[in-house]
Amino acid sequence: MAELFKEDSYLQHCETVVTAADERGIQTADTVFYAKGGGQPGDTGRLTIGEFAVPVSDTLRDTDGVWLQIDGGNSAVAVGDSVSLQIDWPRRHRIMRLHSALHMLCAIVPAPVTGGSIQSDRARLDFDLPDPIDKDALNAQLHAVIARDASMRTRWISDAELDAQPELVRTLSVQPPRGSGQIRLVEFVGVDLQPCGGTHVASTGEIGAISVAKIEKKGRQNRRITLTLDT
Repeated sequence: MAELFKEDSYLQHCETVVTAADERGIQTADTVFYAKGGGQPGDTGRLTIGEFAVPVSDTLRDTDGVWLQIDGGNSAVAVGDSVSLQIDWPRRHRIMRLHSALHMLCAIVPAPVTGGSIQSDRARLDFDLPDPIDKDALNAQLHAVIARDASMRTRWISDAELDAQPELVRTLSVQPPRGSGQIRLVEFVGVDLQPCGGTHVASTGEIGAISVAKIEKKGRQNRRITLTLDT
């Protein structure tokens, strides 16, 4: 399966062929749908066969690849059918902005990440940090790094290369997936570099209006920072 979003997060649709259909959902030869993982939710959208369109309510992954969850089941399609896939682009773009903003937090908060999640309107990271953080100061730092409009680029390294640079891994609880021979790095030039399989905006300026909504103490030395989109 070709996961087209890994090379181009801005692809919104593709023409492809159904390769499997069972209780897990629908699988296709190519996909623009990001599957839930790494704290980022799976894409939604629609699958069209001929003039008939069905909603895709979620996208999941297992050891066999990416599976589309079809509202009403899989009866509308069969293996070998030619189909068109279309993601819910406004939702995906909001998630891209939020995910990229979380990378900005990683760049400005000097602590390891202990957890995180992204929704379509908010996102949060938990940091291994015993001391309080000033919300206004953090907002100012976040807005300043977004305003730099640093460009995003991706590249691939081997497991061995990542082992030689352990500082690239920011998360204490989740490690980058290994075993495929390559690990994808996401870099916001001059700002942040870390392993990530998610979808991102082309530059920090595209993150746009976003703010630290709240900072909470979760445990003895854990601070939860939640971001929300202002527009």
